[in-house]
Amino acid sequence: MKKIIKIPSTDILQAIVGQYDENIKLIEESCNVKIVANPEGLKLTGNKHNLEKANQLLNHLIEMAKKNKEIKKQDILYLTRTPHATLKEGVDLLQLSEEKLGVSQQKKAITPKTKGQFSYIEAIKDYDIVFGVGPAGTGKTYLAMAMAVSALKKGEVRRIILTRPALEAGESLGYLPGDMYEKISPYLRPLYDALYDMMEAERIEKYIEMGIIEVAPLAYMRGRTLNDAFIVLDEAQNCTTEQMKMFLTRLGFDSKTVITGDITQSDLPGGKPLGLLQAIDILKEIKGIKFIFLTGDDVVRHELVQEIIQAYAKFANNET
Repeated sequence: MKKIIKIPSTDILQAIVGQYDENIKLIEESCNVKIVANPEGLKLTGNKHNLEKANQLLNHLIEMAKKNKEIKKQDILYLTRTPHATLKEGVDLLQLSEEKLGVSQQKKAITPKTKGQFSYIEAIKDYDIVFGVGPAGTGKTYLAMAMAVSALKKGEVRRIILTRPALEAGESLGYLPGDMYEKISPYLRPLYDALYDMMEAERIEKYIEMGIIEVAPLAYMRGRTLNDAFIVLDEAQNCTTEQMKMFLTRLGFDSKTVITGDITQSDLPGGKPLGLLQAIDILKEIKGIKFIFLTGDDVVRHELVQEIIQAYAKFANNET
């Protein structure tokens, strides 16, 4: 069967097709249809069911393009993974996510890209303590830090505190070479990388010198009360029960805390309970705490990352 979809303008056609036809190629592969672009529009070839799926997707993309919504490769990937029955909801979500959390140094808008990420952002806005749990590539840490930078710029908090367990089992830094900064720097590097992607280097260095931004290992949080701050605990799957309790009880007035982790990648020694898993179980009835569980569907890195995560999940299921 064949179907012709007329496109209102060449600009919209180009937005739909994408650079080097990459959008069309993704739609062809996901919907199992053949698409040929011409000045009048798009000619689709395939069976009835596949044509209907591709037709609905393309019509939604046309409406997005009419509203000057940039159609990116990750948008196509997200929508092609969205169930047919909820495709309209997926498109609406992409349009809602246009609210910018911040601007990276590459001048790209930082926005949630999936339904799970959107729920995560809404939870951070509405709750003082949020757990973001999910696999690599789901934006757990990056979006939390974007929210922290946004809150600082808006004057909602006076400082940002970024922390993570410095070593797998208990932060035994003494045996490592170098001074304290050289010992902990490799473990905190991912947090610095994300931070430098969101703010100018000069401003970050000034804020660190003034104590407005603090990046430190989790052990440095002990005995403190953190008021008027946005605190992000990263790699929480490497926290022991004691560390997690210590961290959660640091929360002061007018502060917000986000805890991120991937329970499938803990480096704690065998037999040692995961503080993150215990916290989820212990705190699940507290109404002021929100738990967001991201999945492979929320991965926004290279499309192969999602397939890798799914393959490992399948392997783990077969092993049990």
